Amino acid sequence: MRVLLPLPVLLPLAAAAVSILVGRSRRWQRIVSISTLTAVVGLAVAILVEVDRDGIVATQAGDWGAPLGITLVADRFSAVMLVVASVVLLAVVIYAVGQPGAERNHVGFQSVYLVLAAGVAAAFLTGDLFNLFVAIEMMLTASYVLITLGGRLDQVRAGMTYVVISLVASILFLAALAFTYSATGTVNLADLSGRIAELPDGVQGGLAGLFLVVFGIKAGLFPLYFWLPDSYPTAPSPVTAIFAGLLTKVGVYAIIRTQTLLFPGVLPTWLVMAVAGATMVVGVLGAIAQDDVKRLLSFHIISHIGYMLMGLGLATVAGLAGAVFYTVHHILVKTTLFLTGGLIEHHGGSSRLSRLGDMVRGAPLLAVLFLVPALSLAGIPPMSGFVAKLSLVDAAAEERQWAMVVVSVAVSLLTLFALMKIWMGAFWAPVTEGEDGRPPAPDARGGPRSRWGGPALMVVPTVVLALGTVVLGVLSGPLYDLSTRAATDLVDPEPYVTAVLGDGPTDLADDDGDAGGGGPAQDGPVGGGGPAQDGPAGGGG
Repeated sequence: MRVLLPLPVLLPLAAAAVSILVGRSRRWQRIVSISTLTAVVGLAVAILVEVDRDGIVATQAGDWGAPLGITLVADRFSAVMLVVASVVLLAVVIYAVGQPGAERNHVGFQSVYLVLAAGVAAAFLTGDLFNLFVAIEMMLTASYVLITLGGRLDQVRAGMTYVVISLVASILFLAALAFTYSATGTVNLADLSGRIAELPDGVQGGLAGLFLVVFGIKAGLFPLYFWLPDSYPTAPSPVTAIFAGLLTKVGVYAIIRTQTLLFPGVLPTWLVMAVAGATMVVGVLGAIAQDDVKRLLSFHIISHIGYMLMGLGLATVAGLAGAVFYTVHHILVKTTLFLTGGLIEHHGGSSRLSRLGDMVRGAPLLAVLFLVPALSLAGIPPMSGFVAKLSLVDAAAEERQWAMVVVSVAVSLLTLFALMKIWMGAFWAPVTEGEDGRPPAPDARGGPRSRWGGPALMVVPTVVLALGTVVLGVLSGPLYDLSTRAATDLVDPEPYVTAVLGDGPTDLADDDGDAGGGGPAQDGPVGGGGPAQDGPAGGGG
């Protein structure tokens, strides 16, 4: 199994190189991309099955022992994220092939997209902070190209904001890395787990806060979210979908990983809860004020990141299980909504609600494709969003976080209200305004509109992801159990540390430069299959 860990990173990188070599043939580029991402889905599922059955798996590149070598490690949390990410990446690239525009007009789309996929996989599998930085930079470099595909003035302007904010976050990340290494002498996550606990409380708090800011910018937390609603809507629909559904969750993953493994209980619970509540409220109020489908959905990303942070702030197995389940649910639902938003724009000729209408009769399949994930996002039973929100609210009630219970329920109702704006404006109400104040002509897109809402290659991946949100609700019991086991891994770092370091953390100061310091990773998986535990996990006071 250890030999499989590097493949979700190496395969897309190799495929990106092949895609450049066959750049004259768009057909071969597509074959390379789709076949590679299909293989990554299979690898991710195999890793998840193995990790869930036998425990955490780690490997060291080039047999350089941790903490000096490059460590790749998969526990249940990272394996679940890898599976969902690979499925979404595959669905979106098929959608992009079917959509006129980004993929067809740019020879570099497929290769850049594969680099993005490699960066996402590396972020989930890496076992040290420096390579997490490299993975995120790989992902961001690809995103800089994808977000400006098309070269329109508004795209370039929004892309500049995205690039500048991302560079600021990267500089802060580098500073945090330097401070961490200066204080501990290592950047290996497993090694840091023990060394940071030996630092003075003030240093621990400063580093925990700095990493929360760094990854909070990438995740879109309050008050660091301002770049997101302007940047995402201007990109091509498949690019927006993958950014909205996946890239912000890489930030969420990094927050949960670092705060549970390196800084458990360091940040005060009230601070995390305050940021979570403010993120929920500001995001949903911003969504209600919008008249554009993509901008409205972009503000909803911010709002729902708050739910995931709420689960982290509870610092219990139940809270973290809710956060893991919510993250998986949100990746699928939000990607589906943005793909449907692209179909709405394709069919209606605009994403502005004032220029859309009556699609429930003109494109009934689009109405279904919007309504299913929208109800799930709002938390309507028995959809997956209901299970995700109920698990977080129940965990908050157990910890007597009554303010967060009220805020999360109120934001859920406001989410339903905001999504109904899209339903009423795009699907139910008659068309009220065209480009010149009149309803747009039926053939405004250059041909008769399809009742399916768009080309088959755009519709089919959207249907598959919409069905995936339904399956997530139907199988919520076993999937929530898996989330609980993943949360148990997060609150008990010992199996993770043992899987990476073998005999335990190495004191580099005592090794006098011995490059082979640190015991080699164990040959077999560690810490598998333990039963879920209830109770606090070292939450902040």
